[in-house]
Amino acid sequence: MSDLMTYVPGTSILHRTKAGTKVLTLAVVSIATVVIDNVWLTAGALVLAATAAATARMPRKVLVRQWKAYLLIVVLLGGYQWLTDGPATAFHVAGGLAALLILAGVISSTTRTTELLDLAVRCATPLKRVGVDPERFGIALALGIRSVAVVFDLARDVREAQLARGLGFSLRAFAVPLVVRSLRQADGLAEALIARGFDD
Repeated sequence: MSDLMTYVPGTSILHRTKAGTKVLTLAVVSIATVVIDNVWLTAGALVLAATAAATARMPRKVLVRQWKAYLLIVVLLGGYQWLTDGPATAFHVAGGLAALLILAGVISSTTRTTELLDLAVRCATPLKRVGVDPERFGIALALGIRSVAVVFDLARDVREAQLARGLGFSLRAFAVPLVVRSLRQADGLAEALIARGFDD
């Protein structure tokens, strides 16, 4: 499984912090950075994210692999915003996204998936009154979390295959096999769920 969504055992204060507290913090920072257009707030979010990563004592290998996935998106978005709206907006948008990605990576690396799923199930319990099954909601969330890492791994495999064949980067040559392999993966998962009675 990709290091993007992998729990890294540790004894830091963030490892010992409850999942609900970490998720709530991420939600507050997300809302603040999106709603409030202020470069100082964005800078503060980046400092908070860097401090969290340092406090979590995440292995350098994990940080590098996470940022290999994030960096291209952040740079492209920042470059586009710079060209269209100027450097301040570019810093606010790209910097805010970078901060949120770092925080999300820290949370996934310091919180067991079971803790996050238990939190989701507890939060969804009041929705029983409107027909929502909290357990199924938890399963759907688990599959969503897993799918992010699976698609990332598939994308990495496709790119490595291209490089092994000496091919340059082509969006079509990259996207087509990725979509095909993702659909095959989804079909296999759907068949497994149906076999276990989750299509009721």
